[in-house]
Amino acid sequence: MFVIKANQMSSITSPIKAANSAVLALHTSLSTVTPSRACSELSRSTQRLTQISRAFHSRRISNIAMPPIYNKPSYEKYDYVLIGGGSGGSASSRRAASYGKKVAVVEATPYLGGTCVNVGCVPKKIMWHAADLHERMAQHASGYKFTGLGAPKFDWAAFKPQRDAYIRKLNGIYASNFEKEHVEFHQGFGKLTSPNTVEVTLPDNKGKYTLHADKICVATGGQPTVPSDEEIPGASLGITSDGFFDLVEQPKRVVVVGAGYIAVELAGIFNTLGSETHLIIRGETVLRTFDPAIQEVLTPWMEKTGMNIHKTSKVVRVEGQKGQTLTVHTNKGEKIEVDVLLWAIGRHANTQGMGLEELGVKLDGKGDVVVDEYQNSSVDGVLAIGDVQGKMLLTPVAIAAGRRLSNRLFGPEKFKNDKLSYEDIPTVAPNHWHCWTHEPEARKEYGDDAIKIYKSNFRSLYFSMIDEEHKEPTMYKLVCAGPEERVVGVHIIGQGSDEVMQGFGVAVKMKARKQDLDDTVAIHPTSAEELVTLR
Repeated sequence: MFVIKANQMSSITSPIKAANSAVLALHTSLSTVTPSRACSELSRSTQRLTQISRAFHSRRISNIAMPPIYNKPSYEKYDYVLIGGGSGGSASSRRAASYGKKVAVVEATPYLGGTCVNVGCVPKKIMWHAADLHERMAQHASGYKFTGLGAPKFDWAAFKPQRDAYIRKLNGIYASNFEKEHVEFHQGFGKLTSPNTVEVTLPDNKGKYTLHADKICVATGGQPTVPSDEEIPGASLGITSDGFFDLVEQPKRVVVVGAGYIAVELAGIFNTLGSETHLIIRGETVLRTFDPAIQEVLTPWMEKTGMNIHKTSKVVRVEGQKGQTLTVHTNKGEKIEVDVLLWAIGRHANTQGMGLEELGVKLDGKGDVVVDEYQNSSVDGVLAIGDVQGKMLLTPVAIAAGRRLSNRLFGPEKFKNDKLSYEDIPTVAPNHWHCWTHEPEARKEYGDDAIKIYKSNFRSLYFSMIDEEHKEPTMYKLVCAGPEERVVGVHIIGQGSDEVMQGFGVAVKMKARKQDLDDTVAIHPTSAEELVTLR
């Protein structure tokens, strides 16, 4: 998930937050599940519209005034039509409109912002903050001699509508920005019928119309992968990360399946807020695509905090009924009774039923749109950005790629070769972060003799007043390459790692050397100073 091909930075703002409170994620992918080929294009489109609508239905708030949604073309031909109103589509459309272009965005749901705003980064970080606050009150406050707090109890049912109201506010801001910047919002399912036309199917199949455009960008993102009932009997009884945000009540017992950052962060939230939490992973550690040092610190800490990690395990069968007790069977003969089963085994691109393959747009084996360095697909005039093209499934990446694409297509001469470099992109997951190449990758790329590792394990000053059993570990690691010791990897786990990593991300992007860090005077007392004092 946080694998970054060139240089990579990783950090974990306190393992308990990745373990106990969640790990702030920016995204994953495993096997894909595709609809039956026997389904017609229309039924597949309808199925996806229904699925997405259901994901947002319980979070609708009717008293928010929204700007107009278009249901027919305003122009005979647009300069730019984007399918998908998430982070990438919104950013690219607004940048194109800023150059005076006629722009339309086709989005299947009533809510702009995509996965990140609606069922991803933003609501998940809010839940992480809730878990973090619970942990501080329950386990840390007494160490600082605060009394009279009692046992904190989180009211999930009361918190959910408050959280959802904030998300609806963000949806309104997205829509208002479209209106102010003259980007048309067309709600419906978009399908390419030629390199220059998009057929829009209105919600509930209430009609169709066609938008003509010089350029079309596919920015439909992805969705969580769930095994079929043929692969794992009863798999459909589970929910996904989308369904996590639909939970009205906090489940008492939960099984989360997966070892990536989404699985780790959601399991951490459940565990910290008091749910009996089981995490089923195929290997021995979580976050197997992260630097080994991160895995070695985080996995045992999660177990210490009370999470039940079932290692080298797989779900083989699920029994029960939705809304009732489920029995999860593993390949080791375990039977785990829970209220909720949550699949977090990966994501796959939203490319089904869009007419891409019929048009000749090349997809890879996972269903991602294949693009070149300038986001061009195999069909002239059809482009793709964000998760749908399978590279670096992160919100800021989609935004940056979208803006640069519009700069190149519609901006002044100085932007004629503008593109996003997918190297040296930092990634985050609250409590652990990682930026650029992890140690095994670095040794493979540069050779063992060219790599030097600087590493420190310590505890943040914050935990000096806290009981020993609740003192969270912190680990900072630099991966340096070549005689000049250029920093090609930064991997940190511990409190505040997200904020630390943003700044060091600039340094790594600028090809900083270990000596550059050594020449920087430390800010004391901070955890971050460790990165400029490592020996």
